[in-house]
Amino acid sequence: MPLKPSIVGYESPPFEYSVDSRWLMAYAAGIGDPAACYHDSLQPIATHPVFPVCVEWDAILAVLDATRAHGLSAEETARSVHAEHDLQIFRPLTSGMRVTTRARVVGVMQRRPGVFLVMQIDTLNAAGELCCRTWQGNLFRDVALDGEARHITEAPAWPAHVASADAAASAPIEIPLQAAHVYTECSRIWNPIHTDRAYAQAAGLPEIILHGTATLAYAVSGLLRQAGGIAPTRIRRLGGRFSGMVWLPDRLRLVSTAAGDGVMAFSVFNSDGREVISRGFCDVGA
Repeated sequence: MPLKPSIVGYESPPFEYSVDSRWLMAYAAGIGDPAACYHDSLQPIATHPVFPVCVEWDAILAVLDATRAHGLSAEETARSVHAEHDLQIFRPLTSGMRVTTRARVVGVMQRRPGVFLVMQIDTLNAAGELCCRTWQGNLFRDVALDGEARHITEAPAWPAHVASADAAASAPIEIPLQAAHVYTECSRIWNPIHTDRAYAQAAGLPEIILHGTATLAYAVSGLLRQAGGIAPTRIRRLGGRFSGMVWLPDRLRLVSTAAGDGVMAFSVFNSDGREVISRGFCDVGA
């Protein structure tokens, strides 16, 4: 069944979390990042820049569930893949912080592969201050839109800089066979297309795939190392387009360049040379 544009404006319930050091350490361990700032409990545990995706997951699930009240079957909802990500960090999440996260659908449009849905996901601290805002695009493969495209809020433009395959810096990223299972448990983000072959194949995939946010987190860790180990708290914005799927295991290649204005532009390629993250950007701030 086609997805109805009436989904635009849907707002998830608020989801509350307590961020603790155990979760922060597990997230970094789940992507194999050995930096002491994420693991040394003799000092305040640092938050990996991509960690906010962990507290966004329940709100995203609520949006996916809502699509079934707006035309989609459960099987069609299962075809959704995370396609684009733009995370803005205004106040880093820290251990001991209590936060509330909510998602709102702000746009839908028809694309050749299916329906593209955009959601705005806000995470606030206990004082009601905005900590993180994510603009996430999900593609519902082989699904049609029942009507015209609709938007109530436009996502901000991405930095114009794009890294190419011959960018200044290049580094391998090893993705082990069980990376998706480990990331699932350490991030607390469970979607069976990443861990269950039967479910993945029923959703039209030949095999399980690595989470897009995991690939992004591996890449951001690599960028921080390439930049000389800069503090993760300097990251103000990051994102990119998940332009290909990562099968397991694989040896990815991260290429990046300093693009000016504090932005590092990057791409990630799989072992076959296909770009799996394109138009990647990471703003390290001042």
